[in-house]
Order: sequence, then C-alpha cells, then structure tokens
Amino acid sequence: MNTVITIGRQFGSAGREIGEKLADYFGIKCYDKELLTRAAKESGFCEEMIQNHDERPTNSFLYNLVMDTYSFGYNASSFVDMPISHKVFLAQFDTIKKIAEEGPCVIVGRCADYALSDYDNVLKLFVYADEKTKVKRIMERYSLTESKAKDMIIKKDKQRQSYYNYYSSKKWGRADSYDLCVNSSILGVDGTVKLITQYVEDFEKKEA
Repeated sequence: MNTVITIGRQFGSAGREIGEKLADYFGIKCYDKELLTRAAKESGFCEEMIQNHDERPTNSFLYNLVMDTYSFGYNASSFVDMPISHKVFLAQFDTIKKIAEEGPCVIVGRCADYALSDYDNVLKLFVYADEKTKVKRIMERYSLTESKAKDMIIKKDKQRQSYYNYYSSKKWGRADSYDLCVNSSILGVDGTVKLITQYVEDFEKKEA
C-alpha cells in the first residue's frame, strides 16, 4: 500500500466515518482533527487558533498573495503582514505534505487534494449524499430538529465550499476536481467503503 487517500465531503455524508473505515481496512492512519493538533505543534500556533480557522474562508486578502508568499517561503516579508487565517492555512498545507511524505494514509478535508496535487500516489475522492440521508444523520448525531439540521448542513457546506474555492484553484464538489465522487446514500457507509477499497486496490495495481 503506497496510496494517500484524500476525502472531500459534504456535511452529513459520513465522509469522515468512511475515511476512518478505509484507514482501518488498509491498516493506515486517518487524519481529520488530528491534523490540526499536529499543525499546531509544528507551526507554533496554539491549537485553539487553528481550530477557529479550520475550513473557514477569509476574503480579506487575495488568494495570489498566499500563493506568492508560499512559493517564497516563510521568510518573505509579506508573511509577517499576512492575515492569521492565511498563516494557519499555510501551516496546515505544510503539515499535509509532511504527513503524505511519511507514507500511505487517509486525509479528510482541508484542501488536502490540492495541497498534494503534485504527488502521483494520491487518490482524490469526494463523498456526497442526498438531503434526506444527510438530514437524518445530522438530526441523530446532534439531537437536532429537522429544520435545525438542514440549516447546519447548509452553513457547514457553504463554509467548506468557500474555503476550498478560495484556497484551491478548483471547485469544491465538482466532479472534475476529483478522481472519484461517490453518493454514500446509495450503498450506505459500508457499501461505499467496499466500493472505494476496490477502487484503491485497482489504482495500486495500475501504479505498481
């Protein structure tokens, strides 16, 4: 096993759970919130600050500034003036690359597919689901009414979408941004995991 699996996901689609089960199946690590803890440790930011900016967009500076600064490294004077949200994004970006270089793993969200776009051993997945399935899952998980669950899903997906579209050169949730998009409500969590494991195994054979 040599593949790094990145998973973009709609809120309520069970993307994280699917990621964890894939990691269990292949005997590799799954990074979701763990990535934030590590990014905090390696960057010197406190974890709370990283969590506050986690997958939340900012419109205060142009995207190009981030990428210019990134290409010049942290010593560039513009890094000093950069909004904290951009610094947090770059810290996560660095951590994602380090994690991928350590070996196969599953990384959930956080523009990981974009951070690793130069890597050949990365499979970029997107998990979505129909509204009924998502609402039911979120109502159960957070003990919410149907309308509250719907609001939460819209808000979270909007955040993820604008974060991804802001920092990446691709479009969140659009098929041509990924290698495989799966509707988890059709096969359920376990069926989706089974489908993806087959896809990963075939990908590995092709790469071998």
